Amino acid sequence: MNRGFSKKSHTFLPKIFRKMSSQSAKERPESLQFPFLDDEDTISTLKESKTFFILRGLPGSGKSTLAQAIQDRYKDACKVISVDSYKITPGIRSSVPEEYSKVDEDLVDYCKRDISIIVLDDTHHERERLDQLFDIADKYRYKVIFAEPKTPWRMDCSQLKEKNQWKLSVEDLKKMKPSLEKEFLPMYFGWFLSKRSSENLRKAGQLFLDELGSLKAFKKESKYFAFAIEDPKIKIDLTSYFVKRPPGVLHCTTKYTEFGKAPGAEEYAQQEAVKASYGKGFTLSISALFITTKTVGARVELSEPQLLLWPGDVDKLLSTDNLPKGSRAHITLGCANGVEAVQTGLDLLEFVKLEKAGNKGDEVGEIGGGKLQYFDNGMWMLVLSKKIDVRAIFSGYYGKGKLVPTQSTNKRGSAFSSCTII
Repeated sequence: MNRGFSKKSHTFLPKIFRKMSSQSAKERPESLQFPFLDDEDTISTLKESKTFFILRGLPGSGKSTLAQAIQDRYKDACKVISVDSYKITPGIRSSVPEEYSKVDEDLVDYCKRDISIIVLDDTHHERERLDQLFDIADKYRYKVIFAEPKTPWRMDCSQLKEKNQWKLSVEDLKKMKPSLEKEFLPMYFGWFLSKRSSENLRKAGQLFLDELGSLKAFKKESKYFAFAIEDPKIKIDLTSYFVKRPPGVLHCTTKYTEFGKAPGAEEYAQQEAVKASYGKGFTLSISALFITTKTVGARVELSEPQLLLWPGDVDKLLSTDNLPKGSRAHITLGCANGVEAVQTGLDLLEFVKLEKAGNKGDEVGEIGGGKLQYFDNGMWMLVLSKKIDVRAIFSGYYGKGKLVPTQSTNKRGSAFSSCTII
């Protein structure tokens, strides 16, 4: 079936561009120097992830050249969808054209096939259209990376008039320019785990819950979780207790920006470390797993380079708190009913405050991969004997940000969900 483009047409560029995109980082022009093209750790992380590259810019600015460079770098792991192939003329519009339904048909087809890298080559100057893409990314659990050409003429409408294939006038281009001049900020920045790392952390988290639910010491303190245990042989089903999980892929949030509305959002996004790290791969170290009556999460131990991306005002419960930078770094694995994911970081800070005050918790014994500590009030932490390394990409979350339950049924017929599947 012809869906609006051929395999040949949607990746075609002159040979000079194909040669350019396959050059080494030193040889490649500055306009094509990105971590996802040059950094081997980033490239290998992306290959085990699922990512939308949303290319953004005015017609003629160099998006198709960048798309081809990504295609050449990732080969069979990558598919490019160029809207030019669907004959959709860019411009200021009152609504998203119907032709985009054909684009999305192909996009969803690639998503269902779990293609690692999907490149979307379009101007992407309209929020309504971007929202449609964010919904698809959430549904199929793809992370999003925005990429804009670095060409010197990318905002020069006079030069773009000569370079764009649609023969758009300078005035046509100027009308589109304001929506592309300002950086599109996410709901939050953070490290987004690869698919493989998400699966590994999920398994570790589930094992922790299973072992804890079978532990005699935990059953003695189960009152904090509103469990009434009459038979000590019965395993507590903690999976059914934590009924909500974050949207999309597992992640460690750095800065909540609320699409640029949050205090300090613009300043954070303009930091050199943030701009240089966007779209880059990192390895995060998980030092412990923990649960409270509200959340279950993983404690992240940040390295010095990673701390450069960490805001200086989030590691406190009270204004008078003075906790080490990075104390709040965590990955939410699940939340109890009615609890939002932001609570996980607050719960971790409670542990840190106790530790700083000299309370290391009561050592219960060893389970699974480490030493189990109990801090009273339903607060349990498993300090891992061997830290779990997870691979992640520093990017942003651009969707609606609501927790998504995965429905199942417990023995009494009530709905619940696994807290760790991703």
